[in-house]
Amino acid sequence: MGQFINTTQAEAWNGYEGEQWARSQERWDAVNDGFNQPLLDAAAISATDHVLDIGCGAGRTTRLAAQRAGEGQALGLDLSGPMLERAGARSEREGVRNASFVQGDAQAHPFEAGAFDAAISRYGVTFFTDPVAAFANTRRALRPGGRLAFICAAEAEANEWLQALASLNGILPLGGFGAPGGPGMFSLTDPDHTLALLASAGFANARAERVEAAGNWGKDADDAAAFLLDSGPGRHLLSQVSPDTQEQARRALIDGLLPYEKAGAVWLRSSSWLVTAMCEETAGD
Repeated sequence: MGQFINTTQAEAWNGYEGEQWARSQERWDAVNDGFNQPLLDAAAISATDHVLDIGCGAGRTTRLAAQRAGEGQALGLDLSGPMLERAGARSEREGVRNASFVQGDAQAHPFEAGAFDAAISRYGVTFFTDPVAAFANTRRALRPGGRLAFICAAEAEANEWLQALASLNGILPLGGFGAPGGPGMFSLTDPDHTLALLASAGFANARAERVEAAGNWGKDADDAAAFLLDSGPGRHLLSQVSPDTQEQARRALIDGLLPYEKAGAVWLRSSSWLVTAMCEETAGD
């Protein structure tokens, strides 16, 4: 385990936030799996590639990258011990032998220079306290001509789960929840800003393309509301109000999610940016 510079996020993802994601791995994958194919296709992973998965969480995208790499390798890096424990166990259970995981901070992890052909991330790059440093460290880990591809959230109002949470405005202290800024899920909602960060980190040919996918948030509105309110942000908001207000919020969120029930599930559309870039400079410079 390397040095943690991003200490606030390390504390969160090794505390309740990481434990909840690890415990609910399959549910979070059901929410986000619609972005896997666009992400992996953009990374153009070949059968001998070495792939770095930044902020890999419980390892879903790492395992998928390893399967595409075939004779190559996939390494998942994350701050969260609880999620990495699940990642390793799931890889072993699925027999994915060319995937491995390490706990570390992408802003400072001592990657071997030029060791990877591609770097990917499904939302993991949005939690950097110093994104230029993290992207520059990632670039140094890529060989010349190496590829970067990641998914990051688009503006909050384009995401239906945020629209549903808006039903709690006036009940819970939502404040600026969903507002751009960082580190956090919405830190990279401005594609021009994101491309400028990548240029500052030494990447070339950076592009951003909007992609959308529907995610399964639960079997019905009651189940999806419980899942959302059990997440780190939901739990934090509920902790600030009385039990009666908590129940009011739960009922309001259920009502807000009812229109999204379809075919035995709650389907909410998420809008994200698929960002790609190239490493054209000498690795390790």
